Amino acid sequence: MTIQWKGVFPAVTTKFKPDYTLDEDALRAGLERLIANGVSGVVMMGMVGENAQLSPEEKLTVLRIAKETVNGRVPIVSGVAETSTQKAVAFAQQAERLGVDGLMLFPGLTYKSDVRETIEFNKAVARASRLEILLYNNPRGYGVDLTPDTVEQLLAEPTIVAIKEESYDTTRVTDLIARFGDRLNVVCGVDDLILESAALGVTAWVSGMANALPRESVDLLDLAIAGKLPQARALYRVLTPLFHLDTVVKLVQHIKLAENIITGSAETVKPPRLGLVGEERERTIAIVRKTLADLETLRR
Repeated sequence: MTIQWKGVFPAVTTKFKPDYTLDEDALRAGLERLIANGVSGVVMMGMVGENAQLSPEEKLTVLRIAKETVNGRVPIVSGVAETSTQKAVAFAQQAERLGVDGLMLFPGLTYKSDVRETIEFNKAVARASRLEILLYNNPRGYGVDLTPDTVEQLLAEPTIVAIKEESYDTTRVTDLIARFGDRLNVVCGVDDLILESAALGVTAWVSGMANALPRESVDLLDLAIAGKLPQARALYRVLTPLFHLDTVVKLVQHIKLAENIITGSAETVKPPRLGLVGEERERTIAIVRKTLADLETLRR
């Protein structure tokens, strides 16, 4: 499957039982809900999917479940979050054998690589399989910035076709589109910058909070791309307080709590993450409930 980099690609949460083992039934149900609500693809085991907390066996199990459940209805993109080039290459090859459609490539974890090292790492993984590569640019989170100059060198690899832009600098969107045109798909990776990014030409969005509100996220991007800005702005203003929770350190906990409130799915996260408690938890609950109430008002 060639990925059409258009629409909403939720960074799917990985569902766990209370003992932190995979909840396979909940993972399947979550994927079915996302597809039923019109998403264009799914990203398994991104940061929101707690990739770094999963064992090698769990990662492959998640991909098998996704492959069986999705059954070709939308593209499956797998996160690649490893501590060495060797491990990242091996995982990319395993993912290809399992039949996923693309890879979202994190920088090498735990090490802040310089430009030369960053280029060699990404190129090595890109050459390891025939899968399309979505570069993951999150300099705040990982300390490695894929600048346009760096990206230009990476585009020598034909499988590198997209970048999840999460530098929180919307001028990057314009710079990348102007410089690389159709050669590179620029994908929004920040929930509370999606309308701004769409206004600059982005047509795809890897979203965390789309796990909680997939239909509303799809509607928002559709409105923005169609140029229906008054409607898009009205919906965005309702969703933005919730989207802000996608940009903080505990985004996984916030997203899973929002999912729990809306769908009843477990909010269990894998340590060292711990569930939200006290005032922090109550604040998130209040934001979710107000968002739901404001959506009802908007629909009237």
